[in-house]
Amino acid sequence: MDINLLKDSFLAVLEPMNLMLIIIGLVIGIFLGALPGIGSSMAIVLALPFTYFLDVLPAIALLATIYVGSSYGGSITAILFNTPGTPEAVATTFDGYPMAQDGKAKKALGLAISSSAFGGVFAVILMFFLSSALSEVAFKIHSSEYFALAILGMTVISSLGNNNMVKAIISGLIGIFISTIGIDPLTSTDRFTFNTIELMNGVNYIPIMIGAFALGEVFSQITNKDSNNLNMTSDVSKGLFKFKDFFVYKWVAIKSAVIGSLLGILPGTGGSVAAFVSYGVAMKTDKNPEEFGKGKAAGVVAPETANNAAAGVSMIPTMILGIPGSPTTAVILAALVLQGVQPGPQLIADQPILLYSIFLAMLFASVMTLVAGRAGVQVFTYLLKAPYAIIASLIIILSLLGAYATNNDLLNVWIMLLFGVVGYLMKIYNYSIPSLILGIVLGPLMEKSLRRHLLINDGSYLSLFQSPVTVILLAISVAIVVLPMITSKKKLAK
Repeated sequence: MDINLLKDSFLAVLEPMNLMLIIIGLVIGIFLGALPGIGSSMAIVLALPFTYFLDVLPAIALLATIYVGSSYGGSITAILFNTPGTPEAVATTFDGYPMAQDGKAKKALGLAISSSAFGGVFAVILMFFLSSALSEVAFKIHSSEYFALAILGMTVISSLGNNNMVKAIISGLIGIFISTIGIDPLTSTDRFTFNTIELMNGVNYIPIMIGAFALGEVFSQITNKDSNNLNMTSDVSKGLFKFKDFFVYKWVAIKSAVIGSLLGILPGTGGSVAAFVSYGVAMKTDKNPEEFGKGKAAGVVAPETANNAAAGVSMIPTMILGIPGSPTTAVILAALVLQGVQPGPQLIADQPILLYSIFLAMLFASVMTLVAGRAGVQVFTYLLKAPYAIIASLIIILSLLGAYATNNDLLNVWIMLLFGVVGYLMKIYNYSIPSLILGIVLGPLMEKSLRRHLLINDGSYLSLFQSPVTVILLAISVAIVVLPMITSKKKLAK
């Protein structure tokens, strides 16, 4: 790395205008990321028109820091209201919300902030030192490995199904089925659309996610006969967060940062896949995996570190290869082209200061997340002191707005309401809502990768086993499903 280039980039970022836009981008990102249904992609799209009048560096720095802020913002409502603001924050609800119910909202939010900052800084350091090498590795990942990776993600998370793996797998399969609704991407034929134009583009998973998680939780709380459950705010002070709490989970954070970085660099995977996989790995490698899903702090650290690391590293294929690593970076890629910048391998040679300045802007935003987020914890937890009737009303309003804001379509509101009832019934009958959502999220990646591989290999399923990486990933997936069953039978036999 050229020290002079780094110094010039640092000075460019410290210019008052650029620094102000980084702070504004971080605040906007946290705020919009906390609103269900907005997400990082829409947050950047909403800010895009304001960049037309800016130079390329402040414009992209603004968008990149909105990306960083929204990655953290999604965890706020995920922890406080079981309403993930972004798809990347879905895994955070598993343990973040139980912690809030147990009066540990401050600790959960503090861990989420620290993990987000750590993941973001880790990703930026990787971008500086390994961007070229990691991009070459990403080029060597084939369709069969993407397919095996999606299978691994599904199986790792399947054990979240309320200790009932069969119901979790059924939930995941329903999610995969929902992901197939719409026009077939290869043959352009209708699938399960019933000649409905609105379903031609498929079912957006954000209204489903909002309905199943947020509205389902509201229905569950309202119909719960134990009125004490509605008062989850009686003592939030016992969950005070101290920085040393985060260092207890340093190995979980490092492991999750590595997983997030490896998955984030793969085009099309994104932070949500990284969050799910890292959560599953943290659970499987913990001494007490049965505590996950019940308010385990490591269950907040793992997904928040991974999704922020993935968010940062996904800029590498975007900037260096011109291939967006996620839907959000696809919008940033479009913004670069609008500014007259052509992303690609030549960017390092032609505009190194621009490239390093964007990386530095994301580094600043990650560090400031730690400061601003910690100051905001007290404000966020005040929300928990409100009566549940007010909180429920707020959640319903945010859910309605979030579903409609997905693409300004009333159909999404009806889908959200439908899956609110579905989510409530799934909670009653112990089916896994996370597995349902994961099936919808990973379904397209799984289908596209498998069909592409089969097309290239004349429809031979045996060709999947030609890649050692694919074989290893599939073997791990089988072991994750089979080993707990064998262990369970042995325990019963005793």
